[in-house]
Amino acid sequence: MKMGLQGNALIIVEADNVQFTVIKSWGKMRWDKKTQRLTGIADLELLDKLSAIVKLPPKVEARRQQLQAVADAVDRERMNEKPVPFYKYPVKLPLYAHQTRAANMCLLTFGWSNPAAANG
Repeated sequence: MKMGLQGNALIIVEADNVQFTVIKSWGKMRWDKKTQRLTGIADLELLDKLSAIVKLPPKVEARRQQLQAVADAVDRERMNEKPVPFYKYPVKLPLYAHQTRAANMCLLTFGWSNPAAANG
């Protein structure tokens, strides 16, 4: 099986019948008859499932680790009892703790803040 990334899209070609059946059963990729390949969004769930059945190429594994780092940072922020804003949010009144957590999690999720900065 060969796979690669094209932006956020994962492309798989030359999968054997067993691999094809398993990957297709997840419902996260679709088969393109014209190009004879599976395509889908390279999200963390899909990449984790693929890593359980095959060794991912370095570029795809790097993407999986990057997505895992973001997910871990969001989870840490979700449980943060005393959140500190990552940014001076443009609001007039002070934000409640749950609002600060939510805004920080949005910055992490959309890639506008570094997950490593959220370690503290």
